[in-house]
Amino acid sequence: MSPPHSDENVPENAPEHCPGTESDQAGKASACAGCPNQNVCATAPKGPDPAIPLITARMSSVKHKILILSGKGGVGKSSFTSQLAFALAHDEESEVGVMDVDICGPSIPTIMGLEGEQIHQSNSGWQPVFVQENLGVMSIGFMLPNKDDAVIWRGPKKNGLIKQFLKDVDWGNLDYLLVDTPPGTSDEHLSVASYLKESGIDGAIVITTPQEVALQDVRKEIDFCRKVNIPILGIVENMSGFVCPNCHGESVIFPPTSGGAEKLAKELNIELLGKIPLDPRIAKSCDMGVSFMDEHPDSPASSAYEAIIDSKFFFYI
Repeated sequence: MSPPHSDENVPENAPEHCPGTESDQAGKASACAGCPNQNVCATAPKGPDPAIPLITARMSSVKHKILILSGKGGVGKSSFTSQLAFALAHDEESEVGVMDVDICGPSIPTIMGLEGEQIHQSNSGWQPVFVQENLGVMSIGFMLPNKDDAVIWRGPKKNGLIKQFLKDVDWGNLDYLLVDTPPGTSDEHLSVASYLKESGIDGAIVITTPQEVALQDVRKEIDFCRKVNIPILGIVENMSGFVCPNCHGESVIFPPTSGGAEKLAKELNIELLGKIPLDPRIAKSCDMGVSFMDEHPDSPASSAYEAIIDSKFFFYI
């Protein structure tokens, strides 16, 4: 299935910082200068996005919407999202969905064992690809003719696909919808926050690693959440030490020179949900598309995942 065209009224050749036709600045902003569509955008109808009520209606059957965020790339957002989804789906009475909005780097299909699968349509909309009966996934990775194809899209087209994931996918009755995001605080994050504003976001789990270079970007992500009014459920410190699979001895790989996530959580008055040690078998499980907790239930990393799920934030939401 080829990637769908954005249903936003924004041309594919729009400038990178295009304000969109709904904006009062459409055709007037500095980014519009020289754009061949400047006059069209300036005269297009303005007003609320008509897709918002459709998204709100679709999301009314989703109990809890949780964003997985980090300002930093490579800290394990997707691996955490997948393992959290697997763990939540252990409860056969829970319905879980994963929405991958990392448009340019979709890794969720591989991590969840769905590589090569395709999306199917029905009268009720796009159908998620199911890992198991109570765990469905949606990603642009299912739409690419070749898994190595680059997605070279500007902001408006990315936003249009995210909008379609929210309003056109038949998620059904979900207990949890986990939204895996790319690094940064850009188009994808703003789109999700905007489109889900009326239906409500339960909160964000912020992922970091212990070293200061990661914490610097995570501070920006936390500031983003506070500026757009996304509640922060807590911080997870990933790769928090290395655990030997044989002797279970632990070594520090990423030194927390500035105090790590624990100090950051105290400084910003945010809950520290847990610390997940670095176990090389997590990477192997992600490459194989299986649940790490099922494969290695005795690992300290599995215990850390279980403690996060059992933490009070799940009872709070």
